[in-house]
Amino acid sequence: MQLIEDVMTQNPVSVSPQETIRRAAETMDDLNVGVLPVCDGPRLVGLLTDRDIVVRAVAAGLSPSEAMVGEAMSVNVHRCFIDQPVDEVLEMMGDLQIRRLPVCDRDTGNLIGIVSLGDMATKHSAGIDH
Repeated sequence: MQLIEDVMTQNPVSVSPQETIRRAAETMDDLNVGVLPVCDGPRLVGLLTDRDIVVRAVAAGLSPSEAMVGEAMSVNVHRCFIDQPVDEVLEMMGDLQIRRLPVCDRDTGNLIGIVSLGDMATKHSAGIDH
């Protein structure tokens, strides 16, 4: 049985809730990604998507150079853990209709990776473990 730790991307770039939305958007552009984990130290506290920036910041009239990530981020974040089976996480992602999940340490809540459907499609073994 393959676990999430076998297919996840380790040490993802994250931003702080105190970072400006502009800096977070620049980081997204530099990395060519549409989502960034938001961490207070090593602990995951939210996610910031390009959609969050547009809907919660720009459309609300907030200045990207002055508004903080914490004002626009999503806080009720689904996550998975390194010791979860890939098939279980795939099912969860399908049920939730999401394409990526932060991977956290079960005991501390610290962010240790991120997993996407693409990661699982390219790294998940083709064998069936049933």
